[in-house]
Amino acid sequence: MTGTSNNGNSALNAARRQRELLALGDGGAIDVLVIGGGITGAGVALDAASRGLRTVLVEKHDLAFGTSRWSSKLVHGGLRYLASGGVGIAHESAVERDILLTRTAPHLTRALPQVVPLLPGIGVAQRSLIRAGFVAGDVLRRTAGTSAAVLPRSRRVAAAEALRFAPTVRRDGLRGGLLAWDGQLVDDARLVVAIARTAALHGASILTRVEATDVTGDSAVLRDRLTGETLTVRAHSVVNATGVWADEVDPSIELRPSRGTHLVFDAAAFGGLTASLTVPIPGSISRFVFAFPAAHNRVYLGLTDEEAPGPVPDVPHATDSEIDFLLDTVNTVLREPLTRNDIRGTYAGLRPLLRTAGNTTADISREHAVLRAPTGVITVVGGKLTTYRKMAEDTVDAALAGSGLTARPCRTRDLPLVGAVSGAARDRIPAPTRLVECYGSEATAILELSRATPALADPVAPGLDVTAAEFTFATTHEGALDADDLLDRRTRLGLVVADRAAAEPAAKAAFE
Repeated sequence: MTGTSNNGNSALNAARRQRELLALGDGGAIDVLVIGGGITGAGVALDAASRGLRTVLVEKHDLAFGTSRWSSKLVHGGLRYLASGGVGIAHESAVERDILLTRTAPHLTRALPQVVPLLPGIGVAQRSLIRAGFVAGDVLRRTAGTSAAVLPRSRRVAAAEALRFAPTVRRDGLRGGLLAWDGQLVDDARLVVAIARTAALHGASILTRVEATDVTGDSAVLRDRLTGETLTVRAHSVVNATGVWADEVDPSIELRPSRGTHLVFDAAAFGGLTASLTVPIPGSISRFVFAFPAAHNRVYLGLTDEEAPGPVPDVPHATDSEIDFLLDTVNTVLREPLTRNDIRGTYAGLRPLLRTAGNTTADISREHAVLRAPTGVITVVGGKLTTYRKMAEDTVDAALAGSGLTARPCRTRDLPLVGAVSGAARDRIPAPTRLVECYGSEATAILELSRATPALADPVAPGLDVTAAEFTFATTHEGALDADDLLDRRTRLGLVVADRAAAEPAAKAAFE
């Protein structure tokens, strides 16, 4: 399978942004105005534009600036929701996982083994529960239509195989492991950019650094944050997809954000980890801490689920107690305990959960909600990254129902994102594996930049695996407008302070 090749229409850059802002100023009817450039807003823009609706997305910062860049980078099958009786959302997650893995984004997703080491701390009852959960996950996979060739079935493995997946696990008392499979993203922010670019390919205007104020069900005031200029636009439908900031646009809803925190390590700290090392949280039958391999020779360790009351920051931060919790939990299975000195960086994100009567944020449903505010604004909240496409479909359906607009049916179940490629076509791409995993069929465009300007083939800093050509491509095709966009979202070099500092001169040079 191959997706739409880049023909220039999917390219996001400063020139296109300026051109489309000027076109907005000239007036003309907007069918759908989307506020928010995270995974949900980008998904709504793609769904609407691919149905033939004139669509404008505005984001006051950058694509994937908020929660969408702070996820676990996983494409979950919804297994944890079965433990709390959430059969519907578990099945929906499994279906959407299959769509991402096999149809829309096979270049940005892959199968990830997850291994639970069977050490003396895991008793017979807990082992049985985990095994039963993995078997239920196999059933979910089959009912979603995902073949075992894409995600193999779960099984028990011997100690030697468990150690091959996770070499730093304690050997004393190791009785093997339980192995299952889930989906993993190369990177969450890259997925958002690919969705936004595909929306642009279908005619959507994707406008970052544009803030929406005075929002109603059919209008908003837009301010260009680069120039300060404002204009008022009218739309048949206005969608609020601002995540944890949704109640600022729609005061009729009440959110109860929860914070998920991750730690960043060098891959060497986990000795060549090739699976998600999955550690049950004591006292819970459905929650785990997990460490998994990530881009740039790193390992991410997560995940917490803590209430985050108070004002919503632009960039959340891990707390000392969360860092200690993650270290203490993973160290229960490691031969040599990790310490704070091993941590290269941290990141935290806030989940936009609707307030309910539940006692803790861990108990609140992750199902999404599409709500119509008294002003007429359509607000979409809740949900999770894996189910963004279904959230977007439901949101556009609601927008159409309330606006009198007509449009084609949803097309996004089978609409490959820009760069999508898999199978033999992927194998034939004449580019390094790392580039193919990040750019899919567009990996050759990175190499062409390097051939045209050999200096662009150089790493952005010694020891880093990102080249100057990737920074250039991000400015010409991926909507990056400044060095922070390059370091913190188009690549994830910014997660490690030292790497960010080393690459910053090259990032600034990309705009000279």
